[in-house]
Amino acid sequence: METLSQSACLEFLASKYIGRVGYFSLGFPEIVPITYCFDLRQEAIISYSAEGHKINCMRENPYVSFLVDNLEELGYWKSVIVHAIFQESNRSDAKNMLHAFTRGVKEIIHNSEYKDAVYLNEFSSKIENSQESIIYRLKILEVKGNKE
Repeated sequence: METLSQSACLEFLASKYIGRVGYFSLGFPEIVPITYCFDLRQEAIISYSAEGHKINCMRENPYVSFLVDNLEELGYWKSVIVHAIFQESNRSDAKNMLHAFTRGVKEIIHNSEYKDAVYLNEFSSKIENSQESIIYRLKILEVKGNKE
């Protein structure tokens, strides 16, 4: 196993758009997948969600973990874990964050093997027209990664 450098970890985060956020729920860790965009300038994970359990839990205890991994074949994998703090956007910041998020995810999908994904237009329309979405960032406190 090889430890990834800080820059390699950030580069890996920037190349993906699906990760898993871990937060506390009633004293137990809970882990769920999310769509995200990495913002290098802010060193933060940008995402959105409807009001609900996950958002309420992160509001109550804002310290979270975030995992992105890739398993290409047995014996060849890469993973990056982030320790972060949940920060809900305010109304003035939310629109800019949402546009950056949408642009970032579209760019990653366009450059990937799934660039013709039918759901991309549906995805963009859903988040841009939703009045109920909570736009948030996971401000990175620490990042570390490994690969095999």
